[in-house]
Amino acid sequence: MTTLVDRTDSLTRDALAVLQPGFAGTTAPDWLLRRIGEGLSSVGLFGRNIASPGQLAALTARLRAEREDVLVAIDEEGGDVTRLEARTGSSFPGNYALGSVDDVELTRAVAAALGRRLAGCGVDLNWAPSADVNSNPDNPVIGVRSFGADPALVARHTAAYVRGLQSAGVAACAKHFPGHGDTAVDSHHALPRIDVESATLHSRELRPFRAAVSAGSKSVMSAHILLPALDPDRPATLSPRVLTGLLRQELGYTGLIVTDGMEMRAVSAVYGIERGSVLAIAAGADAICVGGGLTDEDTVLRLRDALVAAVRRGELPEERLADAAARVRALADWTRGARGARGAASEPGAASQEGTAPGTEIGLAAARRAVRVTVAECRTEPLTTAPYVAAFTPVANIAVGGETPWGVAAELARRLPGTETGSYPDAAVDDVLLAAGGRRIVAVVRDAHRHPWMSRSLDALVAARPDTIVVEMGLNTAPPRGSLHVATYGAARVCGIAAAEAVTGA
Repeated sequence: MTTLVDRTDSLTRDALAVLQPGFAGTTAPDWLLRRIGEGLSSVGLFGRNIASPGQLAALTARLRAEREDVLVAIDEEGGDVTRLEARTGSSFPGNYALGSVDDVELTRAVAAALGRRLAGCGVDLNWAPSADVNSNPDNPVIGVRSFGADPALVARHTAAYVRGLQSAGVAACAKHFPGHGDTAVDSHHALPRIDVESATLHSRELRPFRAAVSAGSKSVMSAHILLPALDPDRPATLSPRVLTGLLRQELGYTGLIVTDGMEMRAVSAVYGIERGSVLAIAAGADAICVGGGLTDEDTVLRLRDALVAAVRRGELPEERLADAAARVRALADWTRGARGARGAASEPGAASQEGTAPGTEIGLAAARRAVRVTVAECRTEPLTTAPYVAAFTPVANIAVGGETPWGVAAELARRLPGTETGSYPDAAVDDVLLAAGGRRIVAVVRDAHRHPWMSRSLDALVAARPDTIVVEMGLNTAPPRGSLHVATYGAARVCGIAAAEAVTGA
């Protein structure tokens, strides 16, 4: 006989099971360990939680000492969005670089190497890859996180990435369903809207997600975007039409559906995180991602209690909450089995220092293949003496974060001692010329086409100094400038190394 106490305990455990919270610090706080013991099934990690591979491995081991089947998730896309190497820059190029090479076996191999790196640190769910088709080049939040603007290309590389990552025993998460590429607003700040007809969405946005489903992606992340052709009233994360009708029923997806961060203002500013979380689970989501900005126990308890209260009010069917919790536990079982299968076969030193761990070689090789160099008609020789590096620095979007270093200055300084650099957040060409003196200038930019001040600065700089070398580390859509124009298709550390090799003739 099931008592009220038993039912309450079951509801509470299920409500905890569907949460994927973050926390502050590089060690697990007592409150987090206590909630894991009470039924919390997942933990999300961010750059703030990681100091070194060894520390991360110790952290995940401590979490599993509390509960063996806890899911440890991370937002590790490689390229510009890295948590493992937030302090140094990634050893792996991102999606745009891989898409520019367009070798699906290379993409699979890079994802597999990244998966082995994650597995060696005890991470078993990666909120990647971005399956968004970057059809709007002015998109402020996707950009180089996408494989490209061609739906067929994005689809084949999404499938290859999913297969590669999961071959290492790390669950993939295709995001941001049903596609965040044609937006002009960052959902961290407000609610984006895509006003295109259903036929376009099916032929463009949904094509990579169909490929991800066919490749067996263990999870899919929903987007906080409004698509009136699918649901004119609610953003995708909160829409039964999108999550249940489209993803589950039409696309036939049976794996875990996880939301994008519920504290993002596209949802939280309108619904609040408690109400938003209830609506998301009711719509068909199975896991609530929260913790990119909210890192306290109170948030977890408020969301737990909101879900339990919604069931008791009849607003959220108990069976839906139980089904969501069961999907989380099923994925945890898969990852636990994958860890067991690896066992002693795990690569020795997989959690060693960044830059020397397994996979580093293929990451650099992939970055080298992605580089494109355009030589002006008035060709000048590659760099042989220390230059002045002028980094025109845009504000990084929240997904990338502002703490990860990017550019070519460090690598050029290693190759050409005496190299100096300056950072310029606005048009300051006279300052660059004064600081450079007689040295050759290397101008480093990211998404120059999106920043008029940056384009004006480049034009003025090249006009004053025609031998200027330009390194574009974002979308390569603007016309080439300078005596050498080097496109890296991303700003990962290995992309900077490949660019430095190109400008020095290596």
